[in-house]
Amino acid sequence: MTGATELGPGAGPGTLYVVATPLGNLEDLSPRAARILGTVGLVVAEDTRRTRPLLTHLGVHVPCWGMPAPRETVTVAAVLRRLATADVAVVSDAGTPTVSDPGARLVAAARAAGHSVVPVPGACAAIAALSVSGLPADRFCFLGFLPRTPSAMRRMVAAAGPGTVVFHESPLRLARTLALLAPELGSRSVVVARELTKRHEQVSSGTASELAERLAATPPRGECTVVVGPASRGGAAP
Repeated sequence: MTGATELGPGAGPGTLYVVATPLGNLEDLSPRAARILGTVGLVVAEDTRRTRPLLTHLGVHVPCWGMPAPRETVTVAAVLRRLATADVAVVSDAGTPTVSDPGARLVAAARAAGHSVVPVPGACAAIAALSVSGLPADRFCFLGFLPRTPSAMRRMVAAAGPGTVVFHESPLRLARTLALLAPELGSRSVVVARELTKRHEQVSSGTASELAERLAATPPRGECTVVVGPASRGGAAP
């Protein structure tokens, strides 16, 4: 999208750009995203320690504010004041903002205040994992990060239904999570995508119990996304 919504800083009431950034490989940043990050008056980041190196790599020198999830509500008011006179870009550490990352409250507030909100699409770990899983992707349920307690975790996955399910999990908890879900998932196919687009990218498949045993023996590192295939017509046979 180009034209009237991309006015640049100081051109009037600002536009909020929701900018996807690379999961790891910097070549995945689109030319449009690079251009917008270089022309806005402010970049709002989940963690400036992750975003500043990206801006430096691009040769971009604009103010960069941190907006981690616990502080998102506090930061929104200050960002809206900047939007009164300049364009702003919101980014997460990696991938698409608001998808299991901060940004949704800012987007809602900007829209309510009458600002244009423009997506600058790109990398998304959930979609990237789904695309290489080989599992049905015509419809799926995305759960974000699962609850910590076993009962709540099982309830959430059960409520997602028998279709394809995608969720994120910490590498420190992944083996335990799959072991806990194994009785419910039974023979359903499971794919674990780890460190997508990075040097040690790995995509593994099996049942939940098989992967839990494998991962317990060799604990994973890095960001992990799990894709669970549909149950058979008769349900997930153990």
